[in-house]
Amino acid sequence: MIRRLTPYLLVVLSLAGGLAALSMRPATAAEVKRSADYVVLVGIPGLRWEDVTEKGTPNLWRLAEHGSIGSLSVRSALKPTCPVDGWLTLGAGNFAGWKRTTPVSGACPPLNVDVQRPDKIGAFLPDLDRQAVQYNQQTLTWGAVPGALPESVRCTVAVGPGAAVAAARPYGRVDTYQPELPADPKKLLSQCTLSMVDLGSVSGDDKTIRQTAAARADATLARVLAARPDNSLVMVAGLADTDQASRLHVAIADGPGWDGGWLTSPSTGRDGYVQLVDLAPTALATLNRPLPERLFVGQAATSVPGRPAELPDAVTFPADADREAGAQKNVATWFFGILAAVQLGLAITVLPLLRRARRHVGEDQTVRKPITDTVEILLVASALAIPAALIADLVPWWRGGHPGYLFAAVVVFVLAVGTAVVRLAPSFRRTLGPVSMVVTVAGAVVGLDLLTGGTLQLNGVAGYSVLEGNRYSGVGTVGLGVFITGVLLGAGSLAQRFARPWRPLVVVVVGGIGVLLVGSPYLGSDPIGAVALTAGVCIATALSTGGWLTLGRLAAASVAGVAVTAAFSWIEMRRPAGERGSLGRFVEALGDGTGGTTLQRTSKASLDALAGSPLTLLALVGAALLWLALLRNWGGLRRAYGLYPSVRAGAVGVGVAVLLGGVLGGTGLDLAGAAAAVAVPMAALTALRVLDHASDFTRPPEEPASVEVAKGVGAA
Repeated sequence: MIRRLTPYLLVVLSLAGGLAALSMRPATAAEVKRSADYVVLVGIPGLRWEDVTEKGTPNLWRLAEHGSIGSLSVRSALKPTCPVDGWLTLGAGNFAGWKRTTPVSGACPPLNVDVQRPDKIGAFLPDLDRQAVQYNQQTLTWGAVPGALPESVRCTVAVGPGAAVAAARPYGRVDTYQPELPADPKKLLSQCTLSMVDLGSVSGDDKTIRQTAAARADATLARVLAARPDNSLVMVAGLADTDQASRLHVAIADGPGWDGGWLTSPSTGRDGYVQLVDLAPTALATLNRPLPERLFVGQAATSVPGRPAELPDAVTFPADADREAGAQKNVATWFFGILAAVQLGLAITVLPLLRRARRHVGEDQTVRKPITDTVEILLVASALAIPAALIADLVPWWRGGHPGYLFAAVVVFVLAVGTAVVRLAPSFRRTLGPVSMVVTVAGAVVGLDLLTGGTLQLNGVAGYSVLEGNRYSGVGTVGLGVFITGVLLGAGSLAQRFARPWRPLVVVVVGGIGVLLVGSPYLGSDPIGAVALTAGVCIATALSTGGWLTLGRLAAASVAGVAVTAAFSWIEMRRPAGERGSLGRFVEALGDGTGGTTLQRTSKASLDALAGSPLTLLALVGAALLWLALLRNWGGLRRAYGLYPSVRAGAVGVGVAVLLGGVLGGTGLDLAGAAAAVAVPMAALTALRVLDHASDFTRPPEEPASVEVAKGVGAA
């Protein structure tokens, strides 16, 4: 019994110290008091940092020079986030959307909301209940309540139709409303603690038109700044897109405690980035008002140091991030589509080679060596494609006139270098040499990126886009799939070189380090990914000494996984509400009765990922090659697993981890597709090599020369 339980005890004990470390928050600088008597929210939908210049928009420039700046992700409940959706999300403090009669094709429709003024003081929006409140509560999955922000203060001032949408209470009433900013708005902006001002949109691709619209908004902003109340916070936000192309937008905060620095929030965990849903809690926190319970999903923004002293240098960073994020989506679609097509072609090529690779006793090699060498090189290059794409983000390919071609050139160069290094390494001649080197490189690339802040994955082709609003720091779905493969297959390959009693310890040590990198809120920041990887480590540990996945082993591994999951949940719930990850938010939702909405949202995200991601094709191609060929009696992989049980343990662990992570994380088969892109080509290469040497240990010894002579004489 002790021998059976030892692997699982090792898993729990090795993670206990790391889990304790996760609950300890690193020391931070003293918190700056950021409170004000008034907050003025100025919305300019479509405004990007490339529109802000010292001469063209002098007022915005001076405001940014003195205040804190950042890139604003304008995600809402609908795609794209049109101006009416952005204003509605601002007022809800949650991902909201205005009901659409027709899909958006091309430019967003003009903001056309019926704003009635029965008393010439406030305003009334008769369509708010039908077009927004009911739609968000009954149809959309975020549970947003339009008007949650104005309901949290005593009174609100709105200027312009967009501001009326954000400032309207859930029943449609706007406390104080003016269709346009008066010549002297000082009295108007001092009537209520919260004011919202709509300065119009900046839209289109024509640079001259955009500059004209930005200058017009800037001129109106001058009156707002001149009339701002004393001790006030002014926030300027380009709070929506204006067409189907999602972009990052301007975010500026100027007031007490916001002097210089980068804007950030716990919801992004990345300096220089805030979400649209962060603006409402920021306004209430500044006014020292309590946040409505379970209505806001964003967190109050803060200002952190580190911004370049000169504003032209500082503005370069958010403008460059916008260009990279804008280029990333199209290039990523092409990259993964081409990778899926290449791996499908390799799968078709490998099938006849598997049939002919196994030599019978006394036969010479049935497949010509140049062919096998070429296929092996292509399999190695295919497995290294995603790590190469991550490394390619060290080069600013998005700044060129043709970013897609430049990215392709960088990836091909990195891929050629990486493949050559693997091919020329002395260990390449060993059966497990290629798989050991490739998975080690894949895991090391992602691991080093996490240790250095995840900059390669941020807006990277093989990373995550802040335009999607799902993740801003830590490990992404693609990176997690590659890292799981690198950790578990790497641990299995390494353990195979040790004596049988030491193999569980090797898997636990390597797997434990991987779990800590993924689960740490200061590195990978993905507790669900850590739980999935823990399950994979438990399974791999149990199978590393050989044998089958019995019910007893599965039960013991499940208990160890549940223990670690409970520990992660406890740590997440100890953290402040604004800093909790997906696992902590889910546990909190179960506690307050909103877990059903969370599950519905996760299920919808899984279905969307399943239907619209090229990674799904990668997962299906890999599964088909494994099931229909490699795991057949003639496929060679079973024989490889029999010869190398620790490698088989790592492979089974990868399967368990990616399937569990995909279900819990709402990523469909994306996680499995990223793992398959690395693991399946290496499985095919290993199977080919094992089949090629299948008869090495059964070949009869050569007969002595005297016997051959005697046979010849007898025949004569």
